[in-house]
Amino acid sequence: MERNAHDIPWRSMYKLLTGAIVPRPIGWISTVDVEGRPNLAPFSFFNAICSNPPHVLFCPGVRSTDGAPKDTLRNVRATGEFVVNIVTEDLLDAMNLTSTELPPDVDEFAYAGLTPMPSVVVRPPRVAESPIHFECRVVHIYDVGHEPGAGSVVIGEVVHVHVADDLLLDGDKIDIRALKPVGRLAGGEYCLVREIVHVPRPPSRIRPSHT
Repeated sequence: MERNAHDIPWRSMYKLLTGAIVPRPIGWISTVDVEGRPNLAPFSFFNAICSNPPHVLFCPGVRSTDGAPKDTLRNVRATGEFVVNIVTEDLLDAMNLTSTELPPDVDEFAYAGLTPMPSVVVRPPRVAESPIHFECRVVHIYDVGHEPGAGSVVIGEVVHVHVADDLLLDGDKIDIRALKPVGRLAGGEYCLVREIVHVPRPPSRIRPSHT
């Protein structure tokens, strides 16, 4: 296949992107609206940016059903806060339920049988069943188009971190075997961490500066 990207319908391009860029981490994002009503939704266009200062990003798309922005995007625009909850194997079904397009007044925590837990620094609640949470404040929102298939990039600074003690190795490393994270593939497919390959990083060939 060889085609100009602009000649490919956006739905087909979505399938190509999500089928090729795999596995993707899942940002399970909890927010509240201006009235304090909670919202919870998963985003696989999600990742870390840097650690000093710590920042993450996620990308809510324009809803294909009516061309409206997702509730999560409206909430972070209005409140400037969100929480990233990490999805594990035992939370896969609940996470999938929260991907349902629901009216703004429906509480996804209750809909999926999850427990909201107060955060320490921000207003949105955490998912109590998740073992890792990153409380974040929005620093930038970049819109990339406004039609169905378009989306926005939400960048947040991590202001508070929660990690279950039984997941920690040497105080600051995550035990991936204990975490049992879930990765996003395409369509209704996900992947689980069943085999881990260790590849030592090559040594740096850059000579240190003596200035």
